[in-house]
Amino acid sequence: MTKLTLGSHPFLLGFDQLERLVERTAKAGNDGYPPYNIEKKGDNAYRITLAVAGFAETDLTITLEDRQLVIRGRQGEDGADRVFLHRGIAARQFQRSFVLADGVEVAGASMAHGLLHIDLRRSLPDTIVRTIKITPAAAG
Repeated sequence: MTKLTLGSHPFLLGFDQLERLVERTAKAGNDGYPPYNIEKKGDNAYRITLAVAGFAETDLTITLEDRQLVIRGRQGEDGADRVFLHRGIAARQFQRSFVLADGVEVAGASMAHGLLHIDLRRSLPDTIVRTIKITPAAAG
């Protein structure tokens, strides 16, 4: 019995990268930190919101690597001379990844009240109809 992969199905021509994206997303199994929301803001606009309380803007980096949006957070040591009687606020690094579909671009990012907002927009391609001319085969 052979395994049918997404890229080898005859109706999915040109979608060979889809399987790699699915595998990469599955491997990026996050532990749930930091929590996030994904909102639809309009017909072609989306927003990802991450709860990053305790992180400064300089502690966060947002990169787009081959259609994968990666948000990393790393807090610097804020003084080894502090003595905590109880430490309930997480001070750990994180990495959260989202795979973006073709045509989805990052419109911008902002931070307010401990929430990091990343705005996305989908650009609509122009619909182009082409007629393909059939040429007779050469006799031979």
